[in-house]
Amino acid sequence: MGTPRQNGFRMPAEWAPHRRTWLAWPCRAALWGEHLEDAKHTYAAIAQAIAGFEPVTVLARPDLTADASLHCGKGISVLPMQQDDSWVRDTGPAFLVSNDGRLGGVAWTFNGWGETYPDHVEDARMARRMLEHVGAETFTTPLVLEGGGVHVDGEGTALLCERSVLDAGRNPDRDRADVERELDGLLGIDKVIWLDGSLTDDETGGHIDNLACFSAPGKVLALDPATAGEADRPGLERNLQTLRAATDAAGRSLEITLLPLPKPRKRADGRLLTLTYINFYVCNGAVIVPVFEDYADETAKKLIGQAFPDRKLVPIDAAVLLQGGGGIHCVTQQQPLPPVVGDER
Repeated sequence: MGTPRQNGFRMPAEWAPHRRTWLAWPCRAALWGEHLEDAKHTYAAIAQAIAGFEPVTVLARPDLTADASLHCGKGISVLPMQQDDSWVRDTGPAFLVSNDGRLGGVAWTFNGWGETYPDHVEDARMARRMLEHVGAETFTTPLVLEGGGVHVDGEGTALLCERSVLDAGRNPDRDRADVERELDGLLGIDKVIWLDGSLTDDETGGHIDNLACFSAPGKVLALDPATAGEADRPGLERNLQTLRAATDAAGRSLEITLLPLPKPRKRADGRLLTLTYINFYVCNGAVIVPVFEDYADETAKKLIGQAFPDRKLVPIDAAVLLQGGGGIHCVTQQQPLPPVVGDER
């Protein structure tokens, strides 16, 4: 069959045109606890916000399809699909496109974020089920990776955080070179920029979508070390040094915009919540931006708006999502629109 790249596929940037956005309805009651109903309302608010700009499909466990439909309302499709959790960024595929109009996708090997959550049998099957549903060409890989672990610029450059991708619970026998070879064939990546600093108590072990992302080719948004707590500042300073020294696949130095961190907050058990404005989502015509009723909200919105001047900013209070361990980017997954539209369901 060959690799996706050998078959003419590549992973486009998140800001490229979308066919739809996917979400997965909250279902793990033990994860959300007393926050479950609030989480549902926030998921519905995100779905409704995105639906103003592009189609939205919400995956729901078969026994929860009515619940999802009731919360999300008209204009949002609900598709029954077995699942264990509600983070489609990580359990869904990395969608690919070809210049001749085909849709493809990579189904990563998913093991519950390095076996953090042992019950993930259905989530490990979700990417392939989604690809089958839309009639996409499916490519599998033994590489353990989640969608929140990689950001691409659509022109051959990827951002990754070493702490999650090379985690002993995910890929214990791999090194940077192994992963780079895989991403070359799977996503069409020519250059990987590796960061190593992560946020304290991040359950993902250092997903890049909490730390830095592309806003355009040659342009990156990253967390400002000066606004970080004492424990996180050294790692974020290393990240910034790496980005300042890096070039992308086209040989460009990166233009870096620093986003502030909100004031730290803790869970009931004392662990820090992973608050970050980097975890926004870009859809057709809009950017869905997390806010936290924090003094830094306005600064973050202004800077993100400047990074995406042709899109409307839609702020959504994402605080409850942090109780489950994620954010707005974590609960969404883009399905790109191929350059030439084929017979796609």
